[in-house]
Amino acid sequence: MSRLDFFRCGALMLCCAGLCGALRPTATEASSASTGAQPLQSSAACVADDVFTLLRDAVSPDGELQNGILSQFGICAASDGSALLELAKERNGNQRHGLEALQPTGVLLAEEGERGTLTLTFDLPPSPLLTLSPALLLAFETPPAGEIPDVTFTSQSLHPHAQTACILGGTRYVLLTAKAAEGNAHQRWRISIGTKSPDMSQSLKDILIGGKSGSKVSVVPLLLFFGERGPETRYRHSSPLTSSQTSFLCELKRFLGDVLPRDPRESSRPLRDSLRSLPPLTLGLSSSDAVLAGLINSSSITIFSFGSWSSVSPVQRGELAFSPALLEELKLRLEQTAGTIATVIGEEPVGPRAAERLRRLRDLSAFPVKEPAAGESQYRAFLLLKALQTVARAYSVPRGPRDTRAGSSPSARANMCGLRSLTVSLNQRLGLPNTVDINNCHGSCAFPMINGNNHAVLLNFHVEEAGAEERAPCCVPVAYDSLEVVDLNEHGTYLSIKPDMVAKECGCR
Repeated sequence: MSRLDFFRCGALMLCCAGLCGALRPTATEASSASTGAQPLQSSAACVADDVFTLLRDAVSPDGELQNGILSQFGICAASDGSALLELAKERNGNQRHGLEALQPTGVLLAEEGERGTLTLTFDLPPSPLLTLSPALLLAFETPPAGEIPDVTFTSQSLHPHAQTACILGGTRYVLLTAKAAEGNAHQRWRISIGTKSPDMSQSLKDILIGGKSGSKVSVVPLLLFFGERGPETRYRHSSPLTSSQTSFLCELKRFLGDVLPRDPRESSRPLRDSLRSLPPLTLGLSSSDAVLAGLINSSSITIFSFGSWSSVSPVQRGELAFSPALLEELKLRLEQTAGTIATVIGEEPVGPRAAERLRRLRDLSAFPVKEPAAGESQYRAFLLLKALQTVARAYSVPRGPRDTRAGSSPSARANMCGLRSLTVSLNQRLGLPNTVDINNCHGSCAFPMINGNNHAVLLNFHVEEAGAEERAPCCVPVAYDSLEVVDLNEHGTYLSIKPDMVAKECGCR
């Protein structure tokens, strides 16, 4: 048996999100492992939010599943969609029945036998939820390439024991029905996966490990529980499966990933630790109007760091308390900037769902018409404004050199000292986006020079008249904007300001 991958991560409810830390395999597993243990790079809360957003609109007014929804969940025929229909109705039904979910603590993908049969093994944490009959959801991190009909999943943990899925171009999930466990003991589910041919098995393996060069399982497994139950059956660490704040943060992350330029290269240098930062500010009810006003009016690029979202603790509730006057300014700026971004989305080649995501973000951060805006609404509106300001800046026309000399030719003006756009890569650990336009200064500092101080003027005369072997004045940045990093984690929301990051004015020095 060839071990393809092994992961360990902390158990979590879907109200949580983040990265799971890797533990070493046991001695038996390590002896046959072909790759070491690695972290499970996924956000279960955001996967759940996406699923339940989809389920919200899955049922038509006549109580049937909408066209196209079956293929998204890997269901081959309408007659096999009863479990999905039940989940969708549960999502939209009585709140007493609500939905909860659990993430396996470990995922093992193995290839066995001469025919290369694939086996998925899930380690489940002890939980009272396991006494209920769950649905097993396998969420693909990236859309599958190609189509694989009639993929058979076989296990004593499933009910029925053999179930079939059809992975098509639009398939985002595979939905299977499982049996209730006996008691709360630790569980291990072992599921065999079969296809019609060895070529299809190889294609499926490529999907499950993220491509031929992949080295990690590329699906997020979740157990979905539904049905009426008393408080004694609730997981003692559970909290609401999805909150409007979790939905907002997940949607914001997806939106920024859609619309901001990305660089596929990953830097191994510790860029975050190399950049000088001011002491971090806590964004919360104690934030002063002066600080909030400064942030609203700031022209700095804002980066959102979602990487520290915890895998074992809920995201802390974020709230802000703007004064009435500042709140009105926030509303006005958000409306104006959202209109600008809507135009950008219509004109630029951004993600196909960017417009839909922007509409949902605006809905989730909307202020009530009659009642005073709650602290959570103010918090979301503020984060959305900072995100949209950064998107607007990313798509703005790069600033050119400022030339005030009358009668100068276009070629001379183009060669004068001034700002030019310069996009650089950031370490991906820094957050979204992973590139930023920091600008740079290029051009000639010939007399009459641009924004030259007395030293530069005298130096220029000295070099030109005396032919001295001195450095001539250079076109360099003389004013900068900061970079703002919003760090979201289980303890709260923090703002780190990295000064002198983006050149905004040039001069001859």
